[in-house]
Formats: sequence, C-alpha cells, structure tokens
Amino acid sequence: MTHHTAEHRSQAMNQCIEDCIQCERVCLETTNYCLGEGGDHADAAHIALLTACADICGTSARTMLRGAAVHTAVCRACAEVCRECAASCDGFDDAEMERCVQACRRCAESCDAMSAR
Repeated sequence: MTHHTAEHRSQAMNQCIEDCIQCERVCLETTNYCLGEGGDHADAAHIALLTACADICGTSARTMLRGAAVHTAVCRACAEVCRECAASCDGFDDAEMERCVQACRRCAESCDAMSAR
C-alpha cells in the first residue's frame, strides 16, 4: 500500500503543492480586490481568468495530494493558466496585482517542474 503523506513525497512535489495552494488563495483574494476596484480591474475576461487560475491551482494541489499519476497533465495545464493569469495581472500597476503576478509565476515554475516528471 502506498502512503501519500508529505514524508513520502519529494520535496519538489511538496513545494509545488504549497505553491498551488498559495496561488489559489491569492487569486481568490485578487478576484475580490478587482471586483471592489471596478473598472478595468473588474473586466469579465480578467475575472474569469483569475477564477479559472484559482480553480486549476486547487485541482492541481489536490491531484498531487491524492498521489494521482495524472498530476503531470494537470500541472502542465496549471502552469499554462498561471502564466496567462500572471500576464493579465501584470498589466495593472499596484501592489495587490503584483502579489498575484508573483504567486502565479512561482506556481507556474513549480508546476512546470512537476509536469516534467
């Protein structure tokens, strides 16, 4: 029987799980921030991307936590969505959006590494 606990996973996978969970949280918080700001921040396509990014990050983390072999495919998709979300958030010039850019870039890097395994 295989156990899927932090001690049994690689450090890279544990880091990727943490990066995905952090990115999910930041994207959800950024969604609320953007809706509160209104204007370009609340553009429907931008909000849809933020929420899609939060969703795929959560799915990616849970897939790895379950020890599912398909995590490589999910991580590949997550990295792509995170890069798109980072680019979208990078178009704004404020600290809250920069926080999202950094979380998405960090998650994309971690997921890229996991998708290659």
